[in-house]
Amino acid sequence: MDATPTLLAPDHLRQIGLRFEGQAPEEVLRWGVNTFGPDLALATGFGPEGVVLMHMLSQIAPDATMFYLDTDLLFDETYALRDALQARLGVTFTRVHSGLSLEAQAAENGGPALWGRDPDLCCQLRKVAPLRKYLATKRAWITAIRRDQTANRKSAGLVEWDRANGLAKLNPLAAWNHKQVWAYVMEHNLPYNPLHDQGFPSIGCWPCTKSVAEGDDPRSGRWLGKNKTECGIHTDVPGLGGAGND
Repeated sequence: MDATPTLLAPDHLRQIGLRFEGQAPEEVLRWGVNTFGPDLALATGFGPEGVVLMHMLSQIAPDATMFYLDTDLLFDETYALRDALQARLGVTFTRVHSGLSLEAQAAENGGPALWGRDPDLCCQLRKVAPLRKYLATKRAWITAIRRDQTANRKSAGLVEWDRANGLAKLNPLAAWNHKQVWAYVMEHNLPYNPLHDQGFPSIGCWPCTKSVAEGDDPRSGRWLGKNKTECGIHTDVPGLGGAGND
């Protein structure tokens, strides 16, 4: 099926998403592959949800595009997981980068450690803007967000229109919970970031990610002390920064 303008109409995508409610995530992925072909891409921050989707998609369409945003600030463990997943699943990840070095960012924005002074701007430069540019070459993308992760994500559809990026957005795990994700990882013996076993339930860039106490909000270690819970890639406002798997 071709991704015609009618198919991409927000209301039409919403109805498609509603039809998938209660079905397995693989059904959403199969529909996406059959509908968009090479114009579909899976985004990952290498969280457990992303690992689940990579495994599912690698069995449905081994040559499907899978990409990550390299901020130059990912944990060493995250880069190691990337390599382990490539070897295990036989996939190749596309690296999406801002083209802006950390040194140039410091020179242009009043000094080093912009993430500490203005995390929204840092996310905009190193995540949101590169993502917008990359997705301009696609007709649909797949994310690993779940409705129970943040208030901003609770209304996510399994299939929906992404107004900020101007394309279809598939969220196959939107209705899943934390236990379902980890049960799948364990059932299939999939590699995951060892930091998850060290009090890091949500992992982003190392300067902005801290461990959390058992029982705390899983995302409370992200941008600790800042009025910020999202990097901005799942904010439905064109051009604005600060979602999952960010």
